[in-house]
Amino acid sequence: MARNALYAQSGGVTPVINASAAAVIAAARAHPDQIGRVFAAKNGVLGVLAEELIDTACMSEADLAALAASPGGAFGSCRHKLRFGRELTRLFEVFAAHDIGYLFYNGGGDSADTCMKIAAHAEYLGYDLTAIHVPKTIDNDLPHSDCSPGFGSVAKYVGTSIREAGMDVASMCGSSTKVFIMEVMGRHTGWIAASSGLASGADRLLPPHLILLPEVTFNAATFLAAVEETIAREGYCVIVAAEGIKNAEGKFVAEAGGTDAFGHAQLGGVAPYLAQLIKTAQGHKCHWAVADYLQRAARHMASKTDVDQATAVGTAAVKFALAGERGVMPTIVRTSDAPYTWTIGSVKLEEVANHEKYLPAEYISANGFHISPAARTYFSPLIMGEAIPSYVNGLPAYPVWDFSVIEAKLEAFNTAV
Repeated sequence: MARNALYAQSGGVTPVINASAAAVIAAARAHPDQIGRVFAAKNGVLGVLAEELIDTACMSEADLAALAASPGGAFGSCRHKLRFGRELTRLFEVFAAHDIGYLFYNGGGDSADTCMKIAAHAEYLGYDLTAIHVPKTIDNDLPHSDCSPGFGSVAKYVGTSIREAGMDVASMCGSSTKVFIMEVMGRHTGWIAASSGLASGADRLLPPHLILLPEVTFNAATFLAAVEETIAREGYCVIVAAEGIKNAEGKFVAEAGGTDAFGHAQLGGVAPYLAQLIKTAQGHKCHWAVADYLQRAARHMASKTDVDQATAVGTAAVKFALAGERGVMPTIVRTSDAPYTWTIGSVKLEEVANHEKYLPAEYISANGFHISPAARTYFSPLIMGEAIPSYVNGLPAYPVWDFSVIEAKLEAFNTAV
C-alpha cells in the first residue's frame, strides 16, 4: 500500500529552493503506486510539530511551474533546533497519524543534522521512514557536492551588483565617493564573497578590487594599505566583504553578541565597521551596502545552471527514496569544467551533518585580497544561463501563496514548553 510523503523547508531560503520543492512534488506524483498523498509542512519542522500540513494535491501543474519560478520559501521555513524528548516524540506521533513513510527535508548543514537524527530515531523506534535530505544553501558549504543549490544564483546576483555599483562609483570618484563596500553573507566560509571576483574579469581590471574572506585573517593595517594603493592606482576602491571575517584572535570583526537557535554568533555588520575604519584612518568618503536578504531572494536573476541543479536534486531525492536509500543527500558531481557538465551522486548524511566545506587555499590570490584563476574556473559555469520569470506590468509575476492546512488528528502541541 502506498504511504504518504512529507516535504519541509528549513533554514534560510534561496532563490531556487522552490524549484526543488516543485521537483519533489512532481516526482512523487509520478509514482502513485508507491507514494500516496504528498504533504508539505507549514513553516518547516515547526509546522510538523504543530500538525500544520498542506496537501499539495491542491496544486495544479501550472501551480508547480509557478512555484519553481518563485522566490522565498512557498511553504514557509524556520530556524529551530529539534529537541530530543517530547519534540522528537511528537514528530513521530504526527508521522504515524498521517502515515508518513517518506520525509524530504530541504535545507543546509544544520538541516542535514536534523534529518540524520530523525532517520536514526526512526530506526531506533522501528518506524518505517525513508528520510532524504534535499540540499540547499547559498553559503555553498555543504561537503561532498561540487556546489550547493542556491549558491549559483546568489553568485550571479553579487557579481552583477558589484559590477554595476563599481561603474557608479567610478563615474563619481573624482569629486565624491572614493570607496564602496558591499557586505555579503558568509559566516565561516567565503564562497559568496569570492564569487564576486568574477565581475573583475580575468585580467582583474574591474571591481571588486579587494575581497575580504573569512579564510584570510583580517589585518587592519594591511587592509588600509591595500585600499590606499588601489585609490592611488584606480582613483577609487570597491570592496566585497564576507560578514564573517575574523581578526588574528579568531574573533568576528563585526560580532554583535548573542546567538541564534543553533548557537551561531550574531554578526552586527562588517561593512559599516570597515567604512568607519577607512574614514577615520584615511578620510575617504565611503558608501556601503548589505546584500542581506536581497541576495537570496533575487529569483529574477537566477542562474539557469542553479535552477537546473535545484530541480535535479529534488527529483533525485524521490528516486533515491523509492530505491530504498535512507539517510542520504543527493550531490552534484562535476564531470568537466569546459564544457561544464555534471551529474547526480549521493552521500550519507553523517558525512555532511556538522561539516563545512571551506574555500580552498588555491582559490585565493597570493596577497589574500582576490581570487585565483583556479577559482575563476570553478565559479564561472555556476552563474551561467538565465531563468527569467514571467513579468506583468513591469514586475515579476510571482504568485502569492495562501495554503490551507488539513484537519488535525492530534491534540495541540506547544513548542514553547
